[in-house]
Amino acid sequence: MTAATQVLFVQGAGSGTYDGWDCRMVDSLRRELGDSYDVRYPRLPDEGDPRYATWSAAIRREIAALDDGAVVVGHSVGGTILIQALAERPPERELALIALIAAPFVGAGGWPGDEFELPGDLGARLPRGVPVRVFHGLRDETVPLSHADRYADAVPQARLYRLPGRDHQLDDDLGEVATVISRDIAPPR
Repeated sequence: MTAATQVLFVQGAGSGTYDGWDCRMVDSLRRELGDSYDVRYPRLPDEGDPRYATWSAAIRREIAALDDGAVVVGHSVGGTILIQALAERPPERELALIALIAAPFVGAGGWPGDEFELPGDLGARLPRGVPVRVFHGLRDETVPLSHADRYADAVPQARLYRLPGRDHQLDDDLGEVATVISRDIAPPR
């Protein structure tokens, strides 16, 4: 029997996000991926006031507990902190795929950052050979679509998915994300 592929879902920020918002996205992802995947959804500290040092440390601990070949998915600010943490210090685990959902780009061409800014050569700093997928709803009123375009510029290996009619939460439907994960992940080396 083959072990289920692990998927780490990193929540977005804001009071009540874990229990009131992103949990519906995680439920959708679990349904769509099925039993061949083990979707993990840790609660991050101080979700109403996320700090890079605290969240990146928690994310690194979660990644360290994964098996090689896992997928990491970050929503909104959680995605931004996830990608910065991966660029700043490569994980000990080999990842199969990095997915960002409605992640703000913090840095040139995006939002200003107090604690960090994503580098213009972000793609070169990420783990080599790991596919990056960026999903953004065209009805997202929280993070402008231009942020997804900034990721596409800064991460040449990224593939961008613009989803018509979808909001910041992708209308709690991660069907496209699940399809891409199932199709694009490489088997563990």
